[in-house]
Amino acid sequence: MNHTALIDGHCGWAGKDPLYVEYHDMEWGRPVSDDRKLFESLVLESAQAGLSWISILRRRDGYRRAFHDFDVASVAAMTDEDVERLMKFDGIIRNRRKIATTITNAQHFMEIQREHGSFHNYILSFFPEGKRIVNHPVNIEDIPVTSPQSDAMAKDMYRRGFRFFGSTICYAFLQATGFVDDHLEGCHCKYRH
Repeated sequence: MNHTALIDGHCGWAGKDPLYVEYHDMEWGRPVSDDRKLFESLVLESAQAGLSWISILRRRDGYRRAFHDFDVASVAAMTDEDVERLMKFDGIIRNRRKIATTITNAQHFMEIQREHGSFHNYILSFFPEGKRIVNHPVNIEDIPVTSPQSDAMAKDMYRRGFRFFGSTICYAFLQATGFVDDHLEGCHCKYRH
């Protein structure tokens, strides 16, 4: 299948899997300002490191159950006992480092909220004049995997203690949460925000 162009009016990377198409059409690239949704995306993108996105998307409900419906304070308060419990939970990727990192990333997320007022404000601080970026890719190959914003944000987050969130994952996070619009030209989702 050619994922470089449009399929049925949407970006080819979404293919024809109904779950993937729904994610593309209803979520990916739509601007998110709610910190809970931003934390959810951060957890899922971090979990995806080294795996396919669809494998995480299919476990999304499991991640919701495992991590308190992405309530950041509840996740930040989780303990080593919770890590052990989740190592036996089938609804998520059972990777000890990723589970433990989700907890510590939640703690760092809250530190950023205290410092910047919200995680959303923190993200905007990496964008010129605090405005989202709209790119104009024609093919999948035209879409970058990192940007100056993702480089700077990932570097700062690493300095703060975040893990499983390098520049490539950060860029995917920025795309997913609408800080960067990389929908292909001609996609029915382009410019709808």
